[in-house]
Amino acid sequence: MDKLRLLQTRKQQITDAGKNVRSDINELIDADSFVELSAFSFSKNDFYGDKAEGEGVVTGFATIDGYPFYIVAQNSEVFKGGISKANCDKIAKCLDQAEKSSTPVIYLLSSLGVQVGEGVNVLEGLATLILKASQLKGTVPQYLIVNGDVYGQISMLAGLCDFTFFIDKKSVLAANSPLVIYAQSGKNINKYEVGGADSLNKANIASFKVKDFGEIKNIVLKITGILSVPVVDCDELNASLPELDKKRDVKTLLSVFDEGTVIEIGNCYSPEVKCVLGRVGGIAVAATVFDGKDGVTLNSFNVRKIKDFAEVACCFGLPYITFVNTLGIKSDLENNNSLVIKELGEYISILDCIGSAKISVVYGKAIGLGYTVFAAKSMGYDYSYAFADAQIALFDSIQGAEIEFADDKNIDRQKLAQKYSDERSDPMNAAKGGYIDNIIQPSFLRQYLIASLQMLVK
Repeated sequence: MDKLRLLQTRKQQITDAGKNVRSDINELIDADSFVELSAFSFSKNDFYGDKAEGEGVVTGFATIDGYPFYIVAQNSEVFKGGISKANCDKIAKCLDQAEKSSTPVIYLLSSLGVQVGEGVNVLEGLATLILKASQLKGTVPQYLIVNGDVYGQISMLAGLCDFTFFIDKKSVLAANSPLVIYAQSGKNINKYEVGGADSLNKANIASFKVKDFGEIKNIVLKITGILSVPVVDCDELNASLPELDKKRDVKTLLSVFDEGTVIEIGNCYSPEVKCVLGRVGGIAVAATVFDGKDGVTLNSFNVRKIKDFAEVACCFGLPYITFVNTLGIKSDLENNNSLVIKELGEYISILDCIGSAKISVVYGKAIGLGYTVFAAKSMGYDYSYAFADAQIALFDSIQGAEIEFADDKNIDRQKLAQKYSDERSDPMNAAKGGYIDNIIQPSFLRQYLIASLQMLVK
């Protein structure tokens, strides 16, 4: 057999071994744009006594709608996607190239853990890979698709990537095998109850729960457009939003964004806090929205969500807007003995590192610590705005009234609470001290935000 025919035969063997995962890659990328790297990596597994075509992982680069990406796709058909040291080294090599060219990375993971027989060698490989992914964080965007079952240490990548996708009825992620978790918990449950997107509602991992690769592709393109192109032309710079004068629900509030640009991150967990990417007047921004009719109380989970999202804004130089409606830390024993204070401290450190514009809009309540952290000028917000009917106070109305007049037995508590709310929490008090830049009519919020962003964004 001549060398050309031998090459063609070997290529076909590699293609056949990764047929399904290559099909998944092709659903994401532009046609015929994939260029494979390290295609002829082979090693022998002493335990199985067989060759691992391509080391059980396909790496390379491609374009999606013209944008370049590096691709890392585990091939679960080679040793069930089992991780080997050579597998890790191949992925790390791809990440090195992504770092050198400042190109985003997309991972398609599917693995039942490490390959038996590798011993400590695979642990060294995993350490190399995990460290490399950590070094990329904040340098280039990293997208992770849980493309089947992902068990073991490779799941650590989900904690390092900026955006993680779970496919409905396909994706499962767990640090240990579900069988081990079943045994330890003593519960007879299925794998989706262990590591599906809905089951990880306190893990702050699932950025998106999607139906298919088509949906993933659309989201990746929207995020890429926002991160890659900070400012685009916008025709409706002076449009008012009269609906905001009538109601304050989040859907109406998000109408301040340019139409069709909003992407919500992490709607699978802590839904009382919305984290969105989008454009306001053509300017790419990140925004946190507190979604609660009577104000959101803070706990370690929703603060962690806010903190992680603020880190994304910081890493990629996005202006950061906070739409405030919060009562501060939830007052109960469980929350007091949690990480909420620690998480808030770390959030403040990240907020201080955001070099782009920081804007706060009190559209509901900013009570106590809720004001201090999310609206106070002294916290570093460039502009702070409040709606005319917002409430800014040391205490919520009833709580404040009861504390201040606790010794007076003849006071009508409800009337006093209303008086306290009207007089003590009027945002005009904060504005008099220079702490609120402007008290605004809600329908003109978009114009204020655009004007502020245009002044602040460089």
